[in-house]
This record gives sequence, C-alpha cells and structure tokens, in this order.
Amino acid sequence: MRTVFTTGLLLGVLGLTGCLSRPALNRETFTFNPPANGLTNQPAGNRVLGLRKLEIAAPFGGRSLVYRTGEFSYARDPYAEFLESPDEELMDPVREWLRRQSNFKDVVVNGSAITPDSLVEIHISRMFGDFRQSAHPLAILTMQFTFFDAPKGIPGKVIFQREYSRSISLSVPSAAELMKGWDQALGEILPEVSSDLWNSEPESPGRQGQGVSSIGDRQ
Repeated sequence: MRTVFTTGLLLGVLGLTGCLSRPALNRETFTFNPPANGLTNQPAGNRVLGLRKLEIAAPFGGRSLVYRTGEFSYARDPYAEFLESPDEELMDPVREWLRRQSNFKDVVVNGSAITPDSLVEIHISRMFGDFRQSAHPLAILTMQFTFFDAPKGIPGKVIFQREYSRSISLSVPSAAELMKGWDQALGEILPEVSSDLWNSEPESPGRQGQGVSSIGDRQ
C-alpha cells in the first residue's frame, strides 16, 4: 500500500489529537549530538578509512522531522527541522566516532588529500518518530554499514556489512524528545559497529564472520 506524507496544518491536527507535546507555532531547529566517547581495547592500526557515502532514504532525508501517524501514513513537521540536511548533520559525529573509537589511523571524507585504503558506505533506511500511540512514542533509527577494501582508494571486496536498528522509548511525543532518542540510538549503534568490525577481521580473536548480518531492534 502507498505511504502517505502530509504537511501544512500538521501541528493543528496533531495538537487536537494530543499527538505532539509542544506549543503550536514554536519553530525549532535541531542537530545531532556526538556520542560520548567510550573505552575500547582496539589498538590503532595503519589503515585509513574513507567515509565514501552517507545517505538517508528519501522519505526521511529532508530537513523536516518525520512522524509516523498511522499504519501507512507519515507526517513532516513544518515547525521542527534539522539545522542542515540530516545526512550532513550525521557525517561529523559518525566520522569522529570512527576516528577515535575504531582501529583506523584516520577517517577522511571525499576530497581529502589523503588516499584511504578502506571505505565505508552508510545507508539509513528508517529515521522517524513513531507517534502512532501517543502514550508510547518511539524514536526509530535503522542504519546499514558496508566496509570495503579499497586499494588506492578504489572500492573492492566487501569486508563487512551489517544492519543495526534501534527503537528508543520516549517520555512524550515531541520533537525535542525525538532528537534525544535519535542521539541515544546513535550512541548505542556506533560502539557496536566498532566492536563488530573488529571481531569480523580474520586475524582478530573472537571473529564473528564476514558477510551480511542483521541486528534487531533494541530498547
């Protein structure tokens, strides 16, 4: 069935149904907060990782925050948006986490003078507030990471690919709480990516294997 998106008088509609806990017509702007640094046992390596692409599925890739309001319906909030496009907002905290908490010497983006010998592509297939039940709102985030071996910066063999998903419970169905939930989800996913990538390498102890895996929703 077709997914339906609505805009325009969203706040008036949601305000009447008790779906959105925020004063009407109060425009808000948000950005992702970098996850707190954790402790890792991964030694620094000599490889350079290139963050080749970070893309968000079209329904969720605009600046307006998106809420799921029914089984097949979603709404864009015209009064709550990202400071920049969400893919740009996510690029810096993801890059900084991988640079500090993975076993790469450095993590660079496209256009860097440093040629990477590994690459990563990140695809976000779900990023919305699930407000179908106003008493039990959720922040939904699903990310897939694909790492490539990249001799001379050219993508080659896939060395690791896995999808991670989180459903974070929110105290109220509001834009501010949704951003807190996404920050929490990102802070849970990134350490798992670093750990799983390390354990997937053939020479590392506790190898979990290569290929495609899926990590289910966790709250």
